[in-house]
Order: sequence, then structure tokens, then C-alpha cells
Amino acid sequence: MTAVSPALHTSSLQSLPLIARGKVRDNYAVGDDRILMVASDRISAFDVIMGEPIPGKGVLLTQMALFWFARLGHICPNHLTGQTPESVVTPEEIAQVEGRAMLVQRLKPIPIEAVVRGYLAGSGWKEYQHDQSVCGVSLPAGLTNAAPLPEPIYTPAAKAEMGEHDENISYEKTVEIVGAELAARIRDISIALYREAAAYALTKGMIIADTKFEFGLDQDGTLVLMDEVLTPDSSRYWPVEGYEEAFRTGSNPPSYDKQFVRDWLEQVRINGKPWGKTPPAPRLPREVIEKTAAKYQEALDRLTA
Repeated sequence: MTAVSPALHTSSLQSLPLIARGKVRDNYAVGDDRILMVASDRISAFDVIMGEPIPGKGVLLTQMALFWFARLGHICPNHLTGQTPESVVTPEEIAQVEGRAMLVQRLKPIPIEAVVRGYLAGSGWKEYQHDQSVCGVSLPAGLTNAAPLPEPIYTPAAKAEMGEHDENISYEKTVEIVGAELAARIRDISIALYREAAAYALTKGMIIADTKFEFGLDQDGTLVLMDEVLTPDSSRYWPVEGYEEAFRTGSNPPSYDKQFVRDWLEQVRINGKPWGKTPPAPRLPREVIEKTAAKYQEALDRLTA
């Protein structure tokens, strides 16, 4: 079991230039060819960053991403350099990066979220109820919430600016953005990554309902898997126990991902009104923080057991 480190809402490294702060990760330049990615304990929902961190979350995310990078490296190269993050910061800053950072290649990011869905859930379920399709992909009639799809489907999104919602786009649009050959490679590799990860997770009693991947190009034009991969922040994980009951009743299965936070936010009332899913976020109560941290820990423990 991973030891929980003190909560880190925002890193503050003085020895390296800050490139950007994302919803979870703080990225620092290491020379002109590498990036130090520090996974904070921030959590976002509905593209809004919560004010309260989830202690240990950044460490858990990093360890899970490293696990999957190692397991899926034969399908697609990844951005890891193999160098230790601690080697590029000062001794005083090691506590901010230890266990929660990755030293990676600097790539040319591809502005596409490569989303793969194996089950009908979340926004996909909502869309299906209206027109029997998800992001333009037609599906059979009669599916219910949490239903397995006949085959995994690729439903890309255009990456949004910080604070904005990613926009679902058609596969044809990805061809317009990056060209037919690269669009096809991204789609095929994403589905292959999902299939292998989902099959492995099932042996550990976990269902990966859907996930998203991000890719970049190196200086030689090689397609490289980057950012995070198959973490509870980028994927919808369900334990197999409890799934059948949820599927039978049409309810949301128990979840290892951020769905617990999302469900709480959907129910919260501010001055008698639902939260509008815009900043500022409601203050997360202690029980939500603790249960979310426990869910992330359990997911990592089960996968790597």
C-alpha cells in the first residue's frame, strides 16, 4: 500500500521555469527537451478545480500511470525518459516531487483527446437516450445505462483551453486536424491500448468503462503516448462486484474514479439551488475527501496486487 504523503495542492519549484499549471499537473521546463510533470493533489470535476486537495492523490496517479506505461509500452512508445525526477530539482524541493513526478520528453502535443468507450456511461448514456448514438457513432437499440458495447468505440474530443469544456468531435474532424494517416493511427492505437488494459483490469476484478489518451510527436515524427494514462482521473473504473446489480437496475455502478465527487456535486445545493458547474466550486466535506482518497488507493492496490 502506497504511503500517503502530505497534501500538495500546488507545487512551487524555484529551480525550474514553470511552463503551465493544468487541472492536476504542474509542468516545469528542464532544458529545452524535457518537462518535469508534477502531479498535485488537486481534483477537478466538470472542468472546475476544487479548492480542497485529495491527500496522496498525485502519488497514486503517478504510480498508476507508470504501471500502465510499463505494461503497454509494446503497443506505443511513451514519453518517459527513464531519468529520476529528483535529479533535476534542488535537495529542498525533492519532497514536492518524490513519488508524484515524471521526467518526460518534450513533444509536440496533438490537440485531440483520444476517447475510447467500452460501456455506455456518463455523457455517452445521456446522448444515447436522445439519438441512439454517442458522438456520432450509431449504436444498437435497447441499450441501458452501464451496458457493455458490442465493440469499443472511438469518440474523440478537441482539447479545450484551461477552464473550458473539451468539445466532442467527429472522426472526420480529426482527419481535418491532423490528416488521414495520423488520425487513423491515433484511433487504432487508442483502441488497442484500451482493449489490452481492459482485459488485464478484468483479471483484477475491475472494469474500465471508458478512458482517454493523449499523444504527441517527437522530433522524428514518431507518435508517442503522453500525459497520464489509465488513471482514475482519465478513466471510469468500476469494481466487478456490484456491477451486475447496477446494470440490472439501470443505475450507475460503484466507481473508483471521480464519479463519487461528481455525484456529490450533482446533489449539492447552494442557497437552495443546484451548483452551476462554474467556479467557485463548493467546499468538499471531509467525508467526500476521505472516501475519494480511499477509492484511488483501492484502485491502485487492486491493479498492482
